[in-house]
Amino acid sequence: MSLALLIAGIFIVNLPFGYWREGVRKFSPAWFVAVHAAVPIVIVMRMSLGIRWSLAILPLMVAAYFGGQAGGARLRRSRTGPVAGK
Repeated sequence: MSLALLIAGIFIVNLPFGYWREGVRKFSPAWFVAVHAAVPIVIVMRMSLGIRWSLAILPLMVAAYFGGQAGGARLRRSRTGPVAGK
């Protein structure tokens, strides 16, 4: 149960960061922050749920991370259209 909560939490936490990332120039400082700012939050979530680091859960965590980023970006594109200059 806690693993499912962690995966859902990772996805949800990354939605706003993906939304933000879609609105900034690729590889700019803001882009790097938008991509990596959720990492400490994910680590704290994992530790607070008592889930120890395991290579076996890494694919699930990575999929949720990138899924949240992609979902946020898609949400921004659907609301604002493509960003000029990207």
